[in-house]
Amino acid sequence: MPAVAHRGRGRRTINEINMVPFIDVMLVLLIIFMVTAPLIAPSVIDLPSVGKAAKQPDQVLQIIVGKDEALSLKRKDQTQSVTLKALAQTVKQAQAGAENPAVVISADKSVKYETVVKVMDTLQRAGIARVGLSVQIVN
Repeated sequence: MPAVAHRGRGRRTINEINMVPFIDVMLVLLIIFMVTAPLIAPSVIDLPSVGKAAKQPDQVLQIIVGKDEALSLKRKDQTQSVTLKALAQTVKQAQAGAENPAVVISADKSVKYETVVKVMDTLQRAGIARVGLSVQIVN
């Protein structure tokens, strides 16, 4: 029921919110959180670890995706331009004879992620097992 003020000639209701109950509730909650916070034990997070490969690859082929989304295949010191359609066949030919081959995809930072995924998908559909991403920035 609103409070009534007697001033002057008539009755007038005071339309104000009583803040005391709100402040009481906030103080009680603050005390509860202050008491329970030290009791909560910090949880331990198990982060994944990187395992080492059983055997280092004999041959590493690097596929470089340039700014203009042009693909090139780099093996040792030789670099050759290749299209997406011919990529799988070219990589298989380059891996012929290698016992433990690996393929690393390096892309320019301005290249769309979709292009890198297409390259990975093409290689994996062709049955090339060891496909990875380079974490170095290629200029």
